[in-house]
Amino acid sequence: MKRIDSVKNEHVKRWKKLHTKKGRDTSGRFLVEGFHLVEEAIKAEMTVEYILMIEDIILPSSLSMKDQDVIVVSEQVMKELSETQTPQGIAAICIIPTEPTVDKLTGQYLLLDRIQDPGNLGTMIRTADAAGLTGIILGEGSVDVFNSKVIRATQGSIFHLPVIKGDLETWIDRLLDSSIPVFGTALKEASSYTAIEPQSQFALIMGNEGEGVSESLLQKTNHNIYIPIYGQAESLNVSVAAGILLYYLKG
Repeated sequence: MKRIDSVKNEHVKRWKKLHTKKGRDTSGRFLVEGFHLVEEAIKAEMTVEYILMIEDIILPSSLSMKDQDVIVVSEQVMKELSETQTPQGIAAICIIPTEPTVDKLTGQYLLLDRIQDPGNLGTMIRTADAAGLTGIILGEGSVDVFNSKVIRATQGSIFHLPVIKGDLETWIDRLLDSSIPVFGTALKEASSYTAIEPQSQFALIMGNEGEGVSESLLQKTNHNIYIPIYGQAESLNVSVAAGILLYYLKG
């Protein structure tokens, strides 16, 4: 079994670059931390290049690594690579998968316009997974889906449903051509979400945390909806709003 003890090791220097989008894009790899996420990556049959683990770590019985290339690293190396306050002592280097293609559009989709907070993006991916959506379309200007904070917030859902990057205007046209109704979220010229009946197929657009959905996208939708605010809060967190709307539209 291979072993790495020094933070100056060339592999460690290369893996640390995966903390940045440029490093991930250049290498075609991303890093996941913790027992649960490593297990989910393996279960989803992601291409796991290396499993990194500290010596004498106790692995849960559910974590099977028979076909994985395991490297034992020192605690110093693990801390160097970790972005969590209390590393669990296990991580994985994964190959970024080929982006899925969609030939025929059918089902239920979440379209995300310039979502910049990693926690919000990860939570919405997790919520879409829980709600049984078909897929997520991630528009330009959004945070990188393989950002470590995004991955942690998904709790493994990143491996369960397709996340496709693309131009949202083009995707809206494709959805409409496929007879899938598209609903935007807006405060002006919109109806309360309860005015819409639950749908067997739909696409819901959620927008940037500060600016909402782009006006150019709102002009292309079938209908724009909002969630009433009954208290004194100025607005709802975008991931909370997405959860309310997705489960309502599912019926």
